[in-house]
Amino acid sequence: HQGGASALEFALLAVPLLLIIVGTIEYGRALWTQQAMQSLAIATARCVGVSQSECSSSGSYSSSRTSSHVIAEAAKLGVALESTDISVNANTSCRSVSGFATVTITYEFVSAAPAFITALVIGPTLTASACFPNQA
Repeated sequence: HQGGASALEFALLAVPLLLIIVGTIEYGRALWTQQAMQSLAIATARCVGVSQSECSSSGSYSSSRTSSHVIAEAAKLGVALESTDISVNANTSCRSVSGFATVTITYEFVSAAPAFITALVIGPTLTASACFPNQA
């Protein structure tokens, strides 16, 4: 029976094809999330380095304002960060040169389809960091 053979072939190929499609989408999401976090780290390091109002209080660095700012900006991108995921040092060295603000953001990527891709249930830990020279 020709119809039965086609149905069997489809059943055998549908699962691997679905895994490839979902895997490609999830890989793209992880790559996008990494890039979004890197952009956020760069913007935050600049925010601290130039003492923008979002990262400072009365012209000096504010840890709480900076963390709140990063969490709010990450939420706009669909990334749920907590203050423990953010490390900011307002006056440190970067590549052996002192006088920099550094930011490191760590995020554990969670797959939207863990039932399909069990390797992504735990997810990779994504890390982004940036330096910006202090202007003050």
